Order: sequence, then structure tokens, then C-alpha cells
Amino acid sequence: MYYEEIQIGDCVKLPEVKVEREKMLDFAAHYNAAWCHVSDKFAASTRAGQVTSPGIYTFALMWGEYAPRNFGQTQDIGGSDLNMKFYKPVFAGDTLHGVAYVDDKFDRNPYNGGIWVTMEVYNHHDELVLKSRSTSVILKKNTPPSNR
Repeated sequence: MYYEEIQIGDCVKLPEVKVEREKMLDFAAHYNAAWCHVSDKFAASTRAGQVTSPGIYTFALMWGEYAPRNFGQTQDIGGSDLNMKFYKPVFAGDTLHGVAYVDDKFDRNPYNGGIWVTMEVYNHHDELVLKSRSTSVILKKNTPPSNR
């Protein structure tokens, strides 16, 4: 969809994703090896009581469902901002689901505009675990190929 076709309030439901322990631990070992993410023994002594998913892993799992369904589709040419807030821990075995919606639009230049997309991620108890807000740059109609 082109920038002009996207409306504030547009929404897409994101399918369920299971948090698989081995994949979560592998990600944590490579990208966020804090003890609460990699050590069962240490995590057992924390308030969470068990190993928790790294927040960026939780985000990536759901972003992987949003990206192929993004509002701009082939007119989406990138992003420029990303903010995330984590509300509850996510554990191996949890099933996540979510929604993404356009909460604002802004004009950038004659060739493209921007949209703010909020993604809300819930666990299998329907508790909010993550909320992100990001921008996507979307081509406008009649943008010449040289300006894409």
C-alpha cells in the first residue's frame, strides 16, 4: 500500500508464536548472555524464578510475524525509530500473540511519508508483555523509480 492509502487506525492481528526454549537460550547465548537469560540456577534465585526471554528476542519473534504483513508491503522502504517497553517476563513455553496498528502518519517529502506503528504483544494469559512503537517510511503514489 502507498502512504496515501494507509489510515490511522489500520490494524493487523499477529498469529500465535511459541517461545521455544532451545532457540531462546541460543539467542541469549549469542546476543544477551545475562545470567537471568542463560542460567537456570541463577534464574531460580530471581523474582521470575526461571530463565526469562531476552526482551529483544521476544520483540524479534513477533516482528517476524509483523514484517511480512506490514502496512506498506512493497512500498515500505525502511524504518527510522524504534522504542520498546517490557511489562512482564516471557518464559520458554509461553505462547505469544499480538496486534499492530497505525497510530500516526507524517509527511516526509514529495516521495514518501512516515507511519508510526504500535505493536502490542500478549502472553497466553492475555497479559501485555511488550509494547513497541516504530516508524516505517512508505512510498507515495507517483514516486518516480529514480526516487525509490
